[in-house]
Amino acid sequence: MPHNPTLGRVLGVIPARLASTRLPRKVLLPLAGEPLLHWVYQAALACPALDQIVIAADSEEVMRLCHDRHWPAILTSPNLPSGTDRLHAVSQSIPADIYINIQGDEPLLHPSHIDDLLRPFALPGVDVTTLKVPCTPENIANPNAVKVVTAADGRALYFSRSPIPYDRDQTGHARHWKHLGLYAYRQAALERFAHLPPGELEQTERLEQLRLLENNLTLYVSETQHDTIGVDTAEDLNRVEALLRLEP
Repeated sequence: MPHNPTLGRVLGVIPARLASTRLPRKVLLPLAGEPLLHWVYQAALACPALDQIVIAADSEEVMRLCHDRHWPAILTSPNLPSGTDRLHAVSQSIPADIYINIQGDEPLLHPSHIDDLLRPFALPGVDVTTLKVPCTPENIANPNAVKVVTAADGRALYFSRSPIPYDRDQTGHARHWKHLGLYAYRQAALERFAHLPPGELEQTERLEQLRLLENNLTLYVSETQHDTIGVDTAEDLNRVEALLRLEP
């Protein structure tokens, strides 16, 4: 029985890609005495809104870790280009109403992230949801911190690596929001997305979520209270380790 019968069955999928380019083998790198993937999986287990969790591995090495730790996992093709494609691969064998993409490099996942992702599905016509937090001043011009602008009701208008909106008059009052790369898809939206070719905007900005907007899928963005640190570099790994060691 789903935890939330109104939403139906909610499946959390953790794409765990060994062949990451910026920080190779990062899901297996040690973090406070455990592999990075351990912290992501434990964080997902602490989210009561998830009815089930599965790791979408891209290699036998990640599968062996999951087997040794008794973590549920599915081996997906190493040739899949993105975490969303791994999400879709899982959806072919595990049915659910909503699929949540929990990046395999997000050890600071919080239960409220999942709650905030699910909230917009109470509205009619919502295909996909994601998250935002206020963008700190140092990240406004940082191309690795993706910015998002929305309509008044929270519907995504655009994502960019550039500072949006642009404060033309330099008033200092423009609000900037940083996008967090967690997504929830209705099953039909995930199926449609997986069969769409990359669009011009997506390829220009190198932002997969722009494919949704270019094809008129309805993407809603919820504000959330907890920022995350996606582990893309050794420096990120050190920052997360310092935070984990501070926790009781």
